[in-house]
Amino acid sequence: MKYLVTGGAGFIGSHITKRLVEEEEQVIVIDNLNTGKEKNLESIKDKIDFVRGDILDKNLLEDITRNIDGVFHQAALASVQDSFSKPDEYYNVNVNGTENILELAKKNNFKVVYASSSSIYGNPKRIPIEESDEKNPINPYAKTKLEKEELAKIYSKMGVKVIGLRYFNVFGKGQSKEYAGVLKLFLEQIRDKLPPKINGDGTQARDFVHVSDVVNSNIMSMNSDVNHAFFNVGTGTSITILDLAKIIIKFSGLNLEPVFGPALKGDVQKTTANIDLIKEKIGWKPTVVLEEWINEIISTNKINEI
Repeated sequence: MKYLVTGGAGFIGSHITKRLVEEEEQVIVIDNLNTGKEKNLESIKDKIDFVRGDILDKNLLEDITRNIDGVFHQAALASVQDSFSKPDEYYNVNVNGTENILELAKKNNFKVVYASSSSIYGNPKRIPIEESDEKNPINPYAKTKLEKEELAKIYSKMGVKVIGLRYFNVFGKGQSKEYAGVLKLFLEQIRDKLPPKINGDGTQARDFVHVSDVVNSNIMSMNSDVNHAFFNVGTGTSITILDLAKIIIKFSGLNLEPVFGPALKGDVQKTTANIDLIKEKIGWKPTVVLEEWINEIISTNKINEI
């Protein structure tokens, strides 16, 4: 099979690309390298076709989507904080770029699996969050993700096969500050023997899901008989940011206490995924346990590798 991965030099996109190469699929990667890094693909650069380009370039997209079987659409601007100062740019890339992909999927009849986000729920009225629950995005980034879902619904009615995966807080090797950045920052602070710095009071809770499990959700969605759906991709459990800091300190063996700073604008209070639907429809479930992963990273001195 032949696939295109947009944003394939980024955190999640590069992991998807590597998995596809492992499975001996043909892979084209498009990335403008604004946030993606070529080094993320260094180990497989001779096994993929890399195109430095932008998903807003319709002509380029048309050229590279001929005769492909599917698109893993990961390209996006992903910083909640930046989205407040650049709402138009976020809309253009995240919404218009996605429509370019969906328009070509309609024309060339390929399946699209794309990155949505748990941020579309805003501050949920109940936990765990089900896919049908109210959507109330509280920042410009989240609003673009919800706009993408509206596009997916429209194009699915035109016959496009499209699945949106609502990622919760993704972590793992190569993660950027935009994706579950608090975990990466805490580990780097512990590496430097500094106390973890918490924004806000630390009661905010997150559902952390490992990037390898996110990759599995993408591959299984692409290979499934499901033509259109939105799925939560999380673990069904959450941890407060304060408890996360305390666990990292415990595993480090250092005598430290967290320090506190101002809360971040647009930060939701609590997220936990209900993952019954994705389990039922495609058989996916998470395998990596956050606390075990943290212990391994610290005990084996691999903080510099994340």
